[in-house]
Amino acid sequence: MKFESTIGLEVHVELLTNTKMYCGCSTEFGAKPNSHVCPVCLGLPGALPKLNRKAVEYAVKAGIALNCTINNHSRMDRKNYFYPDCPKNYQITQDKFPLCRDGYIDLETNGTKTRKIRIERIHIEEDAAKLFHTDSGTLIDYNRAGVPLIEIVSKPDIKTPKEATLYLQKLKSILQCIGVSDCKMEQGSLRCDGNISIKKMEESKLGVKTEIKNVNSFKGLEKALEYEYKRQLKTIQSGEILKQETRRWDDIKSKTFVMRNKEHANDYRYFPEGDLVAINISDEEIEKIRHTIPELPYNRAARFVNQMHISRQDAYVLTMDMDTADFFENTSKLVERPKSAANWIMGDIERLVNETSRSIKELKFTPKQLSELIKLVDSGVISNNIGKIVMEEMFRAGKNPDEIIKKNKLDQNNSRDEIYGIVRRIIDENPKSLEDYKNGKKRATKFIVGLIMKDTKGKANPKIVNELVNEEFNKR
Repeated sequence: MKFESTIGLEVHVELLTNTKMYCGCSTEFGAKPNSHVCPVCLGLPGALPKLNRKAVEYAVKAGIALNCTINNHSRMDRKNYFYPDCPKNYQITQDKFPLCRDGYIDLETNGTKTRKIRIERIHIEEDAAKLFHTDSGTLIDYNRAGVPLIEIVSKPDIKTPKEATLYLQKLKSILQCIGVSDCKMEQGSLRCDGNISIKKMEESKLGVKTEIKNVNSFKGLEKALEYEYKRQLKTIQSGEILKQETRRWDDIKSKTFVMRNKEHANDYRYFPEGDLVAINISDEEIEKIRHTIPELPYNRAARFVNQMHISRQDAYVLTMDMDTADFFENTSKLVERPKSAANWIMGDIERLVNETSRSIKELKFTPKQLSELIKLVDSGVISNNIGKIVMEEMFRAGKNPDEIIKKNKLDQNNSRDEIYGIVRRIIDENPKSLEDYKNGKKRATKFIVGLIMKDTKGKANPKIVNELVNEEFNKR
């Protein structure tokens, strides 16, 4: 008997505004705890909210980019719940009349379009405060209370944990591209609640749903959904009854834990927010916002494939981050083979960026300097291995590649006569390798090539070295 999962995601995105949703307090991340607060975001008696216009514009911009219908008329509502992170004891959000509805994302696997993942709605709301749990108790920082959010709610169209990750990655790339959020998951700017149920493949009725709260990494989301699928399957197969509940993901223990029984909409006692007027947006305003949207990642990827003749998969990876896409495009304009630029950016540069927890924007060298390095490697002035050494120095100090090569005497040796002398010497010093080769062990050539490259400190042209080693082995 085969089972399948049904997954929907609720993604919370902090908007890149300077001030909070209903007051003028700063949204700066990392400030001294409880320093960016006022009577409005602390929910003090008599304080009245005022809606942040920029947050509404950003939400509309996100809705357009995600193929949503923008509602000309919407309103704010009160969602009542009692918890220390909610200073007013209610959250100002949207219930029956959200700002955006009925959108979609074309989900791609390995750079190939597959199918639409429908987006049910996008609504605006305020963030809650942040709790810090310690051995002596729980501390609360209200700086985050009132920060503008959009919540993007998908339909239950996602089939696997891997698809959920791909959906979230594409969503992030679009939101960053249009500039409505920095989507820094490590700072909580992008958080995700995953809803998952399982059912027999032949059945149409969905199973009992579990919600996994506040996952803040792609790997965490995938692992949490995989764990929950196995837990639900084990429960069903053992004859137990699944309960609809909210669970939290523990990254360290790699498992979910029950938080509470799942609430329903009527548990929150939604009602219209009386302190804020309705939101009315004209078609003219919507079109004005539409014209501020830049080329979206999937359109840019298609252009890279058509104009620069790189693979769909490479184009998909390069356009996941707008800064990376910009760096690639600016580099590729200066080199004959854009594929070389893609390889360097997705290879050594991405590795160095990840190792140092930097971003492409923080690179100390320019696309022009990278293009110069690529030309030096492609023309055979230096080997690919020497290029990697030069790249390390460019990344560390931001120097020009020719300056690094000259200073460290890293020019590639392309003299066949000089290399031939080294080949003969190394083979003479290692007669066992020649004997192994004669006995059919062709890997002996790799051993000799390695010794030669070590002897020349990587400067010998590897193509010439391989040719001469094979020639010499076959002559003897």
